Amino acid sequence: MADLRGIIRRPVVTERSMDLLEQNKYTFIVDIKATKPQIREAVEQIFDVSVEKVNTMRVAGKMRRMGRYEGKRPDWKKAIVTVKEGQRIELFEGL
Repeated sequence: MADLRGIIRRPVVTERSMDLLEQNKYTFIVDIKATKPQIREAVEQIFDVSVEKVNTMRVAGKMRRMGRYEGKRPDWKKAIVTVKEGQRIELFEGL
């Protein structure tokens, strides 16, 4: 991955991810091919924080119907990033 901004797609804003903020854990949707070291480097450079740990999981897309036609939503990858104590990512502060 040449572009670090292409690794981090968007933050996940759910009730569970907001509860994880108290533990300095931030949740992002990332590129499905991104590795943990790439995610760590991207978060450290984009948000200027020190990353302690990166946990990733692949989420299977759901089957959906539109009338008689069936389709499937795409698979995606989620990363839960733990930052060092006392550091914050400003993107999540207003939520």
